[in-house]
This record gives sequence, structure tokens and C-alpha cells, in this order.
Amino acid sequence: MKFTKDHEWVEVAGDVATVGITAYAAEQLGDVVFVEVPEVGKTVKQGEALAVVESVKAASDVYAPVSGEVVEANETLGDSPETVNAAPEAGGWFAKVKLNNPAELNALMDRDAYEAFLGTL
Repeated sequence: MKFTKDHEWVEVAGDVATVGITAYAAEQLGDVVFVEVPEVGKTVKQGEALAVVESVKAASDVYAPVSGEVVEANETLGDSPETVNAAPEAGGWFAKVKLNNPAELNALMDRDAYEAFLGTL
């Protein structure tokens, strides 16, 4: 699993990356009440808005940690947005993206580096 400074995570299997927000991000948001996932077929570039998550505190964009085409969206979050709080790094994923440029993963942090980054906040 790799992480961004914007608190997204990405886990790659083959050429498909599953994307979500970290437990830290979910905790900062508070109770998630609405999630808008991207449409399958949408093309995203690294750093672009991929999804939207709204909580009782704020609405936030979820940014694509990698470039590619959305091949699956977690539609269950529409009916169960609380899954993002309950399992942010598992069942609360937002989308699966077919990688255009796997080298982009090299710019992301591993878990140890991300944990160290959290210590600076």
C-alpha cells in the first residue's frame, strides 16, 4: 500500500490500483454522510479530483494518486457512506483505476514514510 500527502491510499494488483482515503483522513472528516464515486470509464490524471466525500464537518475531494481509467467504482458507498469511517483502508475504497503510468507509484510514500509524515502534522 502506498500513500499521498493528501491522505489517499493506493493498493496495486497487476495493473489495477484500488484507491481510498486513509484512516487518518476518515478520522479528521468525522462521520461521512455522502460519497460521490467516479463513473466507470472516466480518465483521471495523478492529482486530479477523483471522488467527493462529505461529512458532518466538511466536503472534500479525493484526489487520484495515479493516472489511469476508472474500471470499477464502489457504488455501495452511495447507500452506506459510513463504510468509509468503518473500514477506510478496506471496504471503504472509492475506485479501481487501470494504471497508465506505474512509475507514478514511485513518488508515493510507503506506510512507514506516511506514518512519519503524520507525525509532522
